[in-house]
Amino acid sequence: MSDRITASEHPVAGAAPAGTAPTATPHVDAGDAGYSKDLKSRHINMIAIGGAIGTGLFLGAGGRLADAGPSLALAYALCGVFAFFVVRALGELVLYRPSSGAFVSYAREFMGEKGAFTAGWLYFLNWSTTTVADITAAAVFAHYWSLFSDIPQWVLALIALAGVLAINLISVKYFGEMEFWFAIIKVAALVSFMLIGIFLLVTQQDVGGHNPGLATITENDGIFPVGLLPMLVVIQGVVFAYASVELCGVAAGETKNPEKVMPRAINSIMWRVGLFYVGSVVLLALLLPYTAYSADESPFVTVMDKLGIPGAAGVMNLVVLTAALSSLNAGLYSTARILRSMAMAGSAPRFTARMNKGQVPYGGVLLTASFGVAGVGLNYVVPGQAFEIVLNLASIGILGTWGMIMLCSLLFWHRAKDGRVTRPEYRLPWAPYTQIVTLVFLVGVVVLMWWGGGVGRTTVNLLPLIAAALVAGWFAVRRRVNAIAAERETL
Repeated sequence: MSDRITASEHPVAGAAPAGTAPTATPHVDAGDAGYSKDLKSRHINMIAIGGAIGTGLFLGAGGRLADAGPSLALAYALCGVFAFFVVRALGELVLYRPSSGAFVSYAREFMGEKGAFTAGWLYFLNWSTTTVADITAAAVFAHYWSLFSDIPQWVLALIALAGVLAINLISVKYFGEMEFWFAIIKVAALVSFMLIGIFLLVTQQDVGGHNPGLATITENDGIFPVGLLPMLVVIQGVVFAYASVELCGVAAGETKNPEKVMPRAINSIMWRVGLFYVGSVVLLALLLPYTAYSADESPFVTVMDKLGIPGAAGVMNLVVLTAALSSLNAGLYSTARILRSMAMAGSAPRFTARMNKGQVPYGGVLLTASFGVAGVGLNYVVPGQAFEIVLNLASIGILGTWGMIMLCSLLFWHRAKDGRVTRPEYRLPWAPYTQIVTLVFLVGVVVLMWWGGGVGRTTVNLLPLIAAALVAGWFAVRRRVNAIAAERETL
């Protein structure tokens, strides 16, 4: 039921002259119509940075350092490589055909409506639960200051949700500007922290009663102080830290020159991962013993607090609060675009296709935000466990989304090999082996989640229920989806 037409199948539109390389008439996604093209190059570049630096680093790294020790840097490096493969594969698809529907639109083209339905709702699972994680993180960060310490966590979570929701509903230009400055703040903070950390290492300044350096690792049982298994188990949480890397692919549908902007933005992700994620974790491990960190506080705040510099910890806490709000902002933005693409094809509620005067698909924004409201309730019932619960559910959505992107990339590669489409010059290297290895890695992460027990195993045990919900959802919408697809083919 795809509305995609290749040059070889159509005698006029997009037909390639004899003896030339085959081309393709682009798949038409009705969900791409109606958007403004207000995102500029600087927006896309900083969105790519913001997507690579999120709550998973600023908040999650503390608990993971406590669980796995310095070996966490290896987990970040490994997951960073596969995150780059995923975003590079998406980048190739974007240059083939930019779409605000992103991988859902590509799944529709290469896998049919069932594939698009599955990809879209797995992405919604990712961001609806991540929304809860972000407002929870924002509330936890706000509690650092005595001014907010007496305010219930659920109230602070609600305030964070309401504020970012209001900005997201105005226009994509406001979203782009907000994300641009959020990313600037995050990068400036991380660079400043790393410069301070390097200074402390070089000068051997006292940090909370410890002399920073390799001895901080070697005298605390080395790189694997609690063994190899904990490092493997935390990989599922590390994957969550990279959850927003695909955001620049969604944003490409609202920029004027994606063929110029996207390659530069995507290529820079790899060195950012190495510098900010791996570099930051290595510094954290050298500055303080891994036992000094905890899941209750950002590790960057922990270090600044130990230094005793007046106001330094408060400034860093403000930065990590910004990171949580940035992730929340990105989630509301991207999910709304995906839902609109699905709604126009009949696989999401009709109201999520509606746009306001600012050309924002407000129906999708509100639907995602409604799950954030449910997260406010979770913060009321179990404030101490809310972040970890939704983190694991979000990880399932992320793994599913990345898996669908790589499957689309693999199918695109096969079509190109058959001569039905032409790959752009900007390509995923070492295809198809890259896609296959990445898919194996993603399956391995699911196995590790189950192997680690606890909330992770419970989450994996929910997979049959998630699959059943997807099947039931498909049967509920398939008549409408098929009717819309049939109508497209008659045009």
